[in-house]
Amino acid sequence: ILKILKHKSVRGLSVVAFELEAIGYTIALAYCLHKGLPFSAYGEYVFLLIQAIILVAVIYYFSQPVGAKTWIKALIFSAVAPTILACQIDPILFEALYASQHAIFLYARIPQIWANFSNKSTGELSFLTFFMNFGGSMVRVFTSLQEKAPTSGIIF
Repeated sequence: ILKILKHKSVRGLSVVAFELEAIGYTIALAYCLHKGLPFSAYGEYVFLLIQAIILVAVIYYFSQPVGAKTWIKALIFSAVAPTILACQIDPILFEALYASQHAIFLYARIPQIWANFSNKSTGELSFLTFFMNFGGSMVRVFTSLQEKAPTSGIIF
């Protein structure tokens, strides 16, 4: 976020990648809340979701003009996310959403990888952010094992 603000540029960043991450973190956080897991088992999702939403907003801001399609996506997310976070959806749909969030995270990486490849540069993508994501994922596996999280949460 700081690198983007400093350079006033979102060069090399895939907005779709960050939109998908926000969706994935919303689902993951909601699932952990729904399962009643302790904060230590999901706490980073709160901050990752906030970060993802800020990143999307900053990308939108520096990608002026923002079209109607972008506003519609933002409005739909803003309308649906609270319902998911409040666990006010059918339990079967909720389990399907949780299962799909793994694919969402996988597909969130593809647009960014393609953008890096096409631009032959990582643009404003920070190595530190990548490294912290990787480190956080490793800590997540350890914490999930310690907190006896569902196996699907550990595997993915």
